[in-house]
Amino acid sequence: MKIPLLDLVAQYHNIREEIDQAIHEVLESGTFILGPKVAALEEAIASYLGVKHAVGVASGTDALLLTLRAYGVGLGDEVIVPAYSFFATSEAVSQCGATPVFVDIDPQTYCIDIAQIERRITPQTKAIIPVHLYGHPVEMAPLMELAKLREIKIIEDNAQALGADFHDRKTGSISDVGCLSFFPSKNLGGYGDGGMVVSDDSTLVEAVRKLRTHGWRTKYHPEMFGFNSRLDELQAAILRVKLTFLDTWNGRRRSIAARYRALLSETGVELPWEAPYAKHVYHLYILRVKERKAVQDHLRLSGIASGIYYPLPLHQLEPYRHLGYGPGSFPEAERAAQETLAIPLYPEMTDDHIEGVASRVREASALVGCRR
Repeated sequence: MKIPLLDLVAQYHNIREEIDQAIHEVLESGTFILGPKVAALEEAIASYLGVKHAVGVASGTDALLLTLRAYGVGLGDEVIVPAYSFFATSEAVSQCGATPVFVDIDPQTYCIDIAQIERRITPQTKAIIPVHLYGHPVEMAPLMELAKLREIKIIEDNAQALGADFHDRKTGSISDVGCLSFFPSKNLGGYGDGGMVVSDDSTLVEAVRKLRTHGWRTKYHPEMFGFNSRLDELQAAILRVKLTFLDTWNGRRRSIAARYRALLSETGVELPWEAPYAKHVYHLYILRVKERKAVQDHLRLSGIASGIYYPLPLHQLEPYRHLGYGPGSFPEAERAAQETLAIPLYPEMTDDHIEGVASRVREASALVGCRR
């Protein structure tokens, strides 16, 4: 049995009629940029999250970049980010000319360690970007209290956790602004790139709307230097259809995660943790194994795909070598980079798929003597 890490073709087949109809409507309309489908998706996402505004942009990376630019973050400023995330989190900071200031992660949630943030704040700190990594929410309450006390903006990187809850609030709606990604592999993914900025802040949203279209409100009359960062009408139409299935898909992800936990609880593999305040949506199902290569090799030979997210923490990537962080600077992020392994989890998995993956993980654990 060959089982991929993600099967987007199976998802399409399940909703083919609705998707094809949405695409057909756009093609027949002749409107492909910032049309009614984009407006409808913006309204639907804002309603889903319980925020006043949503602005479609070209990618999740652009959502971060345009938000930072809208807040005036630039040369000489600092933005606090977790040391373990996708590169876009820190890259957007660097693209603004600012400096990312790294903070280690909580070893259970893989999210930024809130207890370590305050000592990294300086007079140059303009924002903090917590990342709801793998679909698990950051503990936002103490972070919001700290930000209010220090007058620092909080920008939620919600690329991997759309639909997750912190207590009874959706991630992405808790802070000053949330940034979403619609990359195809996300829980709500398009058939190409796409992203969104969501917020109650009308001033911020107006700035992002200008920035996404060359800095203008009126065509050909720019008010600032902006970008070409618009969400395509086709992607918006597709995403509007898929949004109606998001909670069902996330519920299935949680059910699969629960089944994995039951099947793998007696192995030496460390399984994902869910904090009492959180509703995890399992964008990725992450195992922690000291013998990762041996486990991954066994899965591969058995036809089971897996992935490493991420092979290096941010502070060890080449663009940040000049910051001078040595080995051990952020030990939990460095350990996660050596031990984490994603196994297949997607809503279209059958019970046989789940049992098959778990069986191979158990085999690998026994063969290599996995240790917690």
